[in-house]
Amino acid sequence: MPRILLVDDEAQLVTMVQMRLEANGYEVVTASNGQEGLDKAKSENPDLIMMDVMMPKMDGYKVCGLLKNDTRYSKIPIILFTARAQQDDKELGGEVGADAYITKPFEPPMLLAKIEELLNKAS
Repeated sequence: MPRILLVDDEAQLVTMVQMRLEANGYEVVTASNGQEGLDKAKSENPDLIMMDVMMPKMDGYKVCGLLKNDTRYSKIPIILFTARAQQDDKELGGEVGADAYITKPFEPPMLLAKIEELLNKAS
């Protein structure tokens, strides 16, 4: 069962996305801020990380960049998902190594398809 690390400071969103992912056969580990997300990425060895951009302690861009620049974690696919939909934001996501950039609100079937695609590519 693929393990997904879900990092977001909006508890309601985390619960909703976690239930959707678990219903589709994924194991979900959660974190509520960037620093906790970084720590759990290193301790939980997830198959994929879904992360908000705007978070307390450390933003998603910073966490993504730190993981992608560390050879131990650089192969883990990272989806940044955020309400920030400007082209600059998407470009910054690409610069820090994000594998996908999804804006909120998102369509769950599209998110699940992207997760499946990235997991298949990574395996």
